[in-house]
Amino acid sequence: MPERIAHIRSKLVGANSPSSDYDLNPEINLPWGRKLREAAVLVPLIEQNGEWRVILTMRSSALKHHPGQIAFPGGKQDESDENLIQTALREAEEEIGLPRGNVEILGTLAPHETVTGFTVTPIVGLLKAPFGIRPEAGEVTEVFTVPLAFLTKPENFQIQSRRWRGKRRYYYTIPYGSYYIWGATARMLRAFADALAAR
Repeated sequence: MPERIAHIRSKLVGANSPSSDYDLNPEINLPWGRKLREAAVLVPLIEQNGEWRVILTMRSSALKHHPGQIAFPGGKQDESDENLIQTALREAEEEIGLPRGNVEILGTLAPHETVTGFTVTPIVGLLKAPFGIRPEAGEVTEVFTVPLAFLTKPENFQIQSRRWRGKRRYYYTIPYGSYYIWGATARMLRAFADALAAR
């Protein structure tokens, strides 16, 4: 298991190019000079029964943005955050009760641009010990885990589409059991998978 973590850490050094919700839709022309808000998410790795798993959340259906979708714990950067790593750790503590001191940072993935105007930096962190999960009322309806081995196999990803604002939009998905992981979360997971698969 330590070898696996060392492998992940090494692959995150200079990991891949920035990604975007628009990656599968190259015909969309994004305006130059657009202003994006900084945000960060934590990709928390936890060992359970001898395997590494990733903690994910299901967002409340009452939220204004991305209701009911599956996401990493995270959010926009506050002025009080020293850096984006602190943003991810603070948000994870607020959303699922993960103590900041219980996370060893392994590295970061390249930023991801969302259709909602954020540039999101995924921070990969290793949990040092189990913790008592406390979903934030009103924001998180469920916290669950998915095997890292499943999420980092490129062949488990699919490309699907739907009509959005009158146009056909394509996006990544990585369904797991009853969970439908798609959009920005799936795209960031694909970036993680690609980083680990790189020679």
